[in-house]
Amino acid sequence: MEFENLILEYQEHIAILKINRPKALNALNSATLKELSQAFTQLADNANVRVVLLTGSGEKAFVAGADIAEMSDMNPQQARRFSQMGHNVMDQIENLPQPVIAVVNGFALGGGTELAMACDFRLAGEKAKFGQPEVTLGLLAGFGGTQRLARLVGSGRASEILFTGDNLDAQEAYRIGLVNRVYAQEDLMDQAEKLAQKIASRAPIGVQLTKTAIQKGQNMDIVAGQAFEAEVFGEVFSTQDQKDGCSAFLEKRKADFQGK
Repeated sequence: MEFENLILEYQEHIAILKINRPKALNALNSATLKELSQAFTQLADNANVRVVLLTGSGEKAFVAGADIAEMSDMNPQQARRFSQMGHNVMDQIENLPQPVIAVVNGFALGGGTELAMACDFRLAGEKAKFGQPEVTLGLLAGFGGTQRLARLVGSGRASEILFTGDNLDAQEAYRIGLVNRVYAQEDLMDQAEKLAQKIASRAPIGVQLTKTAIQKGQNMDIVAGQAFEAEVFGEVFSTQDQKDGCSAFLEKRKADFQGK
């Protein structure tokens, strides 16, 4: 599938998805959200892909936010539909079978922070900037920011970020747990690919069921979450990967995971 606002590339078991609107700092308009939905639908059906890296084109921005030019003249009904479109894409990322890693190479503001938060975790370049500046525009976060940020960093820190609209640099984002690691700008993508390769070398079904257990468990109490974990733990014992993985350990050899 050809995209106007995205670039989708493959490296063995890794997909690299770039938002490609550098002149607009990769801002999320309706057309880009629609293409992101199409891309993640395509990736969900690709059994060869074990990890997805999500990043932005150019040197300045991951995603600088939602497209203000498009939003400025919306009426309440149009704005609600735009918010729901964003929510649908973020939910697709969370529910994608494969892990999705946000590779934040620059500004990740508003919808950019929200897009990154929908990923399983975040890696940042040292020049990355995060924030939810919507209140400085008379708005509020509309792509899940009021929900995911509090879950990631706690309600107190999230409230301060959302109420002030202030930006965070990469080190502050790391300090509060919004990002996992910070790299020198020139090393960011290489390090992201190395980490993706490591994850891709693990048992794909085990990784995917782990993601499912994490995502579903966050919306359950611990008793229900542990019950679900036991179910998927049992499920993995029906796979060839489990049999080969355990045999390889006992035989002191490297497992050959096939995703079966």
